[in-house]
Amino acid sequence: MICFRGMTKVTLHYELSRPLGDADIENITRVHSVYGIVRVQVAPALDKITVDYDASRLMKQDVEAVLARQGIPIRVAAAAA
Repeated sequence: MICFRGMTKVTLHYELSRPLGDADIENITRVHSVYGIVRVQVAPALDKITVDYDASRLMKQDVEAVLARQGIPIRVAAAAA
């Protein structure tokens, strides 16, 4: 984590359950409009994404919910019991 004035930047890395298509790329642009999402970067192979967000505004679950609402096929690891 990196702290900036009033902002705690967190980076999440996700593998995707399938490669991204054209519609997914358009949906990623919508993710950028969410307050607290700083950056979404797609891997060149279109099989992974990296999301930077402001942890003072969002939680990991919020970021994952935004990605899911936009149809981004992230693989979320199951929580340890």
